[in-house]
Amino acid sequence: MSNHILKCISCKKEFDPKPGLYYCESCGYIMGTLEVIYDYKTIKKSSSVTEKKFDNKASMYQFDFLLPTKPKGKFDDYVGGTPLYKFNLLGIKDVLVKYDGSNPSSSYKDRASSIAINRAIDEGADILFCASTGNAASSLAILNAPTGMRTYIFVPASIPAGKRAQLEISGAEVMAVEGTYDEVYDVSLDIGLKKGWYCRHAAINPYLLEGKKTGAFEIIIQNDFVVPDYVLVGVGDGTVISSLYKGFWEFKEVGLTDKIPRIIGVQAEGIPAIKEVFDKGKPYTPIAIIGKTIADSISVGKPRDVIKACTYIEACDGYFISLTDEEILDAIVELGKETGLFAEPAGAVPYGGLKKLIYEEKITESDTVCLVITGNGLKDINAVEGVINTESISIKDLEKRFE
Repeated sequence: MSNHILKCISCKKEFDPKPGLYYCESCGYIMGTLEVIYDYKTIKKSSSVTEKKFDNKASMYQFDFLLPTKPKGKFDDYVGGTPLYKFNLLGIKDVLVKYDGSNPSSSYKDRASSIAINRAIDEGADILFCASTGNAASSLAILNAPTGMRTYIFVPASIPAGKRAQLEISGAEVMAVEGTYDEVYDVSLDIGLKKGWYCRHAAINPYLLEGKKTGAFEIIIQNDFVVPDYVLVGVGDGTVISSLYKGFWEFKEVGLTDKIPRIIGVQAEGIPAIKEVFDKGKPYTPIAIIGKTIADSISVGKPRDVIKACTYIEACDGYFISLTDEEILDAIVELGKETGLFAEPAGAVPYGGLKKLIYEEKITESDTVCLVITGNGLKDINAVEGVINTESISIKDLEKRFE
């Protein structure tokens, strides 16, 4: 665990860490999201960096020299260390696919939940809360179940049954609210902060991004420290894409790599809030839009980590694109047929984004590319009902077919 300070993304004011400090009060909880800043000069000289002794299958806590807490939970040894596959896709040889569907709750969100739980223990909390479209909620509920701390979950009543099942089975106190994700988020934040519960909102709590950035660390070490030219990932609230940039930036800052990839955020065309902010240019001004998409995990009309996301993506010369729901469904099916990996809609959008950018000749066969698949498709099978063959055949007809 490394010592650190907190720094406002907007006004650059620095803070010493303390319980209950989640954002810069002068700038507000959207404009004033905080960055966790370490002593990079000291870390650069540490044995962890100079010896480069990393394990491709170890948990994310092998990177504790760049993390704000230590592992304490039952699941911590199994969060991270997820596979980095290589496939020949869409005419590009060796497309890297980082697949986080193999985490304990089958989602990238476990990286953040593990940090939240351990920070809550550090601060002496006894209740954690979050709002979610499903993945963050089920992740927190599952990982927190053995700790003895209570879990309050606020979700839209419309979340997929698979995600709701994970919540109920894990013993969380589930508030299924009739409203959009953004409405549920706001009311949960108001209740949770007033009650003094520990906040697992990744866009509010700066420490959760620290868990998510370990995906970038793993992409580097699992690819023998070769940095890809492009990294594509689905975007909702903005925290995952922000975390990937920070992870790549930190490895460069401490001397483990010499460049940062161009990171491309893929949003749903039905609700592309961060893309709209980014495309309008600086100064980045948060917006709220109404929309919908089959990709519930990125169905966010009022993104909270929008300032970091836009700032970081500008810094790496990245950008945002969007896909229709039809393109997202096609991506799920094609990704499955080409790789055998079943991704939930938000997890498949990087593949759809790559396909689109190749068609537009913005990515070519000479580029190296990594797709970040954030969640297992079994969490939202309703999304693919229309493409699943449910027909059956009698034994007699089956025998005739193969005579």
